[in-house]
Amino acid sequence: MAEEQLVVTDRILTLPNIVSIVRLFGVPLFLWLVLVPEEDGWALVLLMVAGITDWLDGLLARSLNQASKLGQILDPVADRLYILAVVIGLALRDIIPWWLAVILPIRDVLLFSLVPFLRTRGYSALPVHFLGKAATAALLYAFPLLLLGDSEGQLARLADVFGWAFAIWGTGLYWWAGILYAYQVVQLMRMPRWSGRR
Repeated sequence: MAEEQLVVTDRILTLPNIVSIVRLFGVPLFLWLVLVPEEDGWALVLLMVAGITDWLDGLLARSLNQASKLGQILDPVADRLYILAVVIGLALRDIIPWWLAVILPIRDVLLFSLVPFLRTRGYSALPVHFLGKAATAALLYAFPLLLLGDSEGQLARLADVFGWAFAIWGTGLYWWAGILYAYQVVQLMRMPRWSGRR
């Protein structure tokens, strides 16, 4: 019920947006940590901080009533960029196979190609549904575990097993969510132009 009462504004300078922008600056830093000095410990810390700030910006938007159109764009963009950075970094380190690094961004490219069709019905994006959030969460758990699993010892072996479990489920859910988004776009396109938005 609380989400229904949330007013989405055109404001740019809000605390949740500042948190999201700071989170975006972590994307190139993560890639540098993983690829140049190979400081996996610091890279894992950065991913944990990114996960906390992902939760924090949503909490702040709701509790301070600072939901904004910019924030609705920044949050999923940051999630996608982190996933892209992690799969590129881990693939270049040979921690994950290249096929996995390719099929995740392909899904986002395909969905991005649907945006012009959404705009004809007055939408800039579709609302994020639970399946999409679950898929993103699974992947954001998977990749730190796989990074942790790229070392020696019992803990690393456990991290590798759980990391691959999350990666497989997360990839499946990610594509299933993408199919559902595409289906929503098809349904919208079947509506007359005047009824595309209330």
